[in-house]
Amino acid sequence: MIARGREAVFLGVSLTVIYTLLITGADAITKLFSSTYAAPQMFALSGGLVSLFCLAAGRKSAATRVLATRCPRVMALRAAATVIGTCAFFYAFKLLPFAEVFLFIAIIPILAALLSRVMLKESAGGQVWGAMILGVLGMAALFPGGLDSFGAGHLVAFLAVAMGAVSMVASRYIGQRDPGGLLSQVFYPNLALMVMMSAALPFVFVPMGWLDVMWVTYYAGLLFAARWVLVAALKLLPAYVVTPLMNLQFLWMVAIGSLAFGERTGAGVFLGAALLIAAGAWLVWDQVRTHAPKAAVPAE
Repeated sequence: MIARGREAVFLGVSLTVIYTLLITGADAITKLFSSTYAAPQMFALSGGLVSLFCLAAGRKSAATRVLATRCPRVMALRAAATVIGTCAFFYAFKLLPFAEVFLFIAIIPILAALLSRVMLKESAGGQVWGAMILGVLGMAALFPGGLDSFGAGHLVAFLAVAMGAVSMVASRYIGQRDPGGLLSQVFYPNLALMVMMSAALPFVFVPMGWLDVMWVTYYAGLLFAARWVLVAALKLLPAYVVTPLMNLQFLWMVAIGSLAFGERTGAGVFLGAALLIAAGAWLVWDQVRTHAPKAAVPAE
């Protein structure tokens, strides 16, 4: 039973690392499209594609299993948070460099921990709060120009991460009560995204070339895989452990920002990234230590 718990920790960590790679690729496409198209044009198509991917992936277990959920109200909350957060991230990428957007991911563990106490009754001990403080220091080190440089883009980014925290805690809530509903957690938020963005699409639509349609299709595939993997990780680990590990995205985004978009990264970015990754490692160590087998007490 203990070994199984430790294996779950390592599997959850591995899934989260895979998620960071997948979502970074999707976010790079988002930044590319944000300079040319409005959010509804990208997300109406990608949301519909991801929904179809879910139905296709669930065909062996019947489509009704993909559509079923034991937590309809929390699923609706997750869907609403996903729609708002996705659009907010789109415009944050449009207004800010990659490194500045992902500074705000360091806030997600704090928000997730607070929400977890309310929604999941999961207590965050001293180890957790210590790691979160380290993560905040990392965010401060990463932020260029100090707090006085906050602007509209940063406010949008904060909204994005706040909705991301709500969505993740809701995902763990559903995962604990509906273990078989993994695909439904990907399906409904993307269906909601497609419906909402389609309503706004006629006002912002511009013709797309076939190459751009292929990029959106590729984006949808990455997003489907990333969200499926994240939901699986959140079934294994608390949200306040998963979210600091997601700060690995800083490394991938710094590399892509430099190679693909010509963004320069200063020494402070790397210092902050090191602190954020250390915060994630701290929480992982705390989880492994919690599940470590206890030494047997010798009989007298």
